[in-house]
Amino acid sequence: MKLKGRKVVGGKAEGELIVSQKPLSFLGGVDPETGIVTDAESDIRGQSIAGKILAFPRGKGSTVGSYVIYALKKNGKAPKAIIVGEAETIVATGAIIAGIPMVQGIDVSKLRSGMKVKVDADSGEVEVEEG
Repeated sequence: MKLKGRKVVGGKAEGELIVSQKPLSFLGGVDPETGIVTDAESDIRGQSIAGKILAFPRGKGSTVGSYVIYALKKNGKAPKAIIVGEAETIVATGAIIAGIPMVQGIDVSKLRSGMKVKVDADSGEVEVEEG
């Protein structure tokens, strides 16, 4: 299955998906030292986003969340790529300063944690491996 969106930050990545069907707050919602989701309202609370492809509908919360994304990258705990339905400023800025490939305009309800995907942010495509 191929899903078409739009590039926010270019680059390519592949790996295992971790998917939240709820908006995600990075400030106070993701530990920048470990990559563990701590947001009490999150459906992926307690899971690590480190080295995974992170998908969620949109970000929420403080603009400082951009720096949490950057800190995740500096600490080696960032996702390989970010897939969102709506790229709002906080997450987009974080992905830009951290150099994390990011695609927007993807219906994340079609994605499930554990799926293997290839992200080609340059073309805005997300390919879900079948089987």
